[in-house]
Amino acid sequence: MIKKLFLMLVLIFCGFIINADPVEDLIKTSGDADKYKGSNVLVLFDSTRVDVQQTGLSHFHIHQLFKVLTQAGALELRVIKVDYDPISADAEIRLLRVFRRNGDVEILDLKNVKDYAAPARGIYWGAREKMIEVGRLEPGDVVELKYFKKGFTYALLMDDDDDRFIPPMRGHYYDIVPFWSNHPMLEKVYIAQLPADKPLQYQFYNGECQSSLRFENGKHIYTFSMKNFMPLKREPNMLDFFDVAPKLILTTSPDWEAKSRWFYNVNEDYGSFEPTPEAEAFVKELLKDAKTELDSVSILTHWVGDNMRYSGISMGSNEGYTLHNTEMNFRDRCGVCKDKAALLISFLRIAGFETYAAMTMAGSRIEDIPADHFNHSVTVVKLSDGKFHLLDPTWVPFIRELWSSAEQQQNYLIGLPEGADLMITPVSPPENHYLKIKARSSIMADGTLEGSLSVEAEGQTDAAVRGIFIREYKSEWDKALEAELLKVHPAAVITQMDYGDPIDYLSGPITINISYQIKGYAITGDNEIIFTPLLATPFMSRAMGHLYFNTDQEEKKYGFRDRCSRLVELEETITFPDNFKPLLPDVNKTTSGNSARFSGGYRIKGNSIQLNQEIVLGKRIYEAADWNEFREAVKGQKKISEMPVVLKKSN
Repeated sequence: MIKKLFLMLVLIFCGFIINADPVEDLIKTSGDADKYKGSNVLVLFDSTRVDVQQTGLSHFHIHQLFKVLTQAGALELRVIKVDYDPISADAEIRLLRVFRRNGDVEILDLKNVKDYAAPARGIYWGAREKMIEVGRLEPGDVVELKYFKKGFTYALLMDDDDDRFIPPMRGHYYDIVPFWSNHPMLEKVYIAQLPADKPLQYQFYNGECQSSLRFENGKHIYTFSMKNFMPLKREPNMLDFFDVAPKLILTTSPDWEAKSRWFYNVNEDYGSFEPTPEAEAFVKELLKDAKTELDSVSILTHWVGDNMRYSGISMGSNEGYTLHNTEMNFRDRCGVCKDKAALLISFLRIAGFETYAAMTMAGSRIEDIPADHFNHSVTVVKLSDGKFHLLDPTWVPFIRELWSSAEQQQNYLIGLPEGADLMITPVSPPENHYLKIKARSSIMADGTLEGSLSVEAEGQTDAAVRGIFIREYKSEWDKALEAELLKVHPAAVITQMDYGDPIDYLSGPITINISYQIKGYAITGDNEIIFTPLLATPFMSRAMGHLYFNTDQEEKKYGFRDRCSRLVELEETITFPDNFKPLLPDVNKTTSGNSARFSGGYRIKGNSIQLNQEIVLGKRIYEAADWNEFREAVKGQKKISEMPVVLKKSN
């Protein structure tokens, strides 16, 4: 009898253990706002399980648990949203449960899930959001979410109902999984379950994780997990989180060559570049005055860039990697990057060039593992030198380049019939993006500054200066230019100006000539004049993005980026009254380095002061180790702007 009673108690106790909710146990042992100071939400776990079919169709099961730490966290979690693209993916919220701080548990009615069009700007492909209101939350409450997704990010030429969820490279699976969070996280798990005959490549970057491989029922089960990690501290101008934070990349694609051949074939088979009689006649007319192959390439690239509006209209099940065809692009004159690239390829082929589409990633690095980390499409053309040259009609409207140097040091993949490896765009020399300003001025005893100056710029710097005009109505151009001088001093007046025709950007580098007068520019006293030379101020800082860098930071943990490589040359001669003697600040400085350098300072010549500055910034993407060179060069220019010139009256 005693043995039976003991056995019954053991079974009851085991039943309690079996039926215990691990979520509730985890909630009890998690910390609160005191432990995670400065954080609004604690992620108790984030689990993803992917079941990959032979076709490449993937079923994603996501399970997440969030703890509210502050009122701001409660506001963040009051509405749950799940994004999806109905053309190529589906999403279903399957459980939403709230564990109240007082012990109550609420299961929300999923009939209240709403399906809305997602906000869109420029690309209108029908993305949607499924969302449900959680309602009022308090610190200490916990939200549990389970949802299901199937499909992928891009759609492509599918017919059957479930076929639309199969990835473009049929039979293949790929994913790029961020192992970072904006909130502290106790555990993140990613499980991929694949057929045993489907080999998987993977690599974990920028950190370490626990990983395992198990064999079960003809499947290979890959598991990756990380525990107890905090949000990365963001640095000013740092590289994209995908470049510096822990991430997992997985793919069944064998190599880049296979992906290159697929990208080539999918657009050739669809007929993206088939000419039309209207397009052939138009290209012939456009090129009637072209003298060289570069003339032809430039005319066609800039026509597409300037005349095809960026507005992505979905063509339904064919959207995604498929480039819209010539007839549609030439008729609609609108599309996204891939459509601009496609029309340029069509035009170039009509003109007799060998040309192909390419994929790239604007904003972050593509690792050397053939997953689909692409967000931008461009064009390549083979010229008489036997080399491929990059063209980007999306990024070069009103820019005097065929390939935007704001995309230097960026990976890309060409779609070729024989296949191609992943490549990277070269650094563009700083002298291709120069800003040269020369000024002659006079400072008067009453503090008035009068003078004239010329501005010349090229490349990406030309685009920054030209933006003064092209982003304004023509009737406002004079005011827009004067506004640049008013940023220096509110009493500035331009007495004469000449800036040519800013719209005619292909005729040559932009040149601006102005004469100006600024009353009360200097601080004056009985025996002294104090002022900062005009070219030591942030005049034309729109073309000197480096001046906006915070140079107080002594070290950087992560790489950083500027808009583009750049050369800045500033020369100013200031004449002062005969009965004054200049006291120049100690700002003369020369720095050297492989990635950045500066030289600048003052010298006296008769009754004039000469200010010369040159800063060379050698690239767009910098390593953390480059920060000292970059910082010292920028500090050299900033120091001149911070220390004024003093003119003392002679006895």
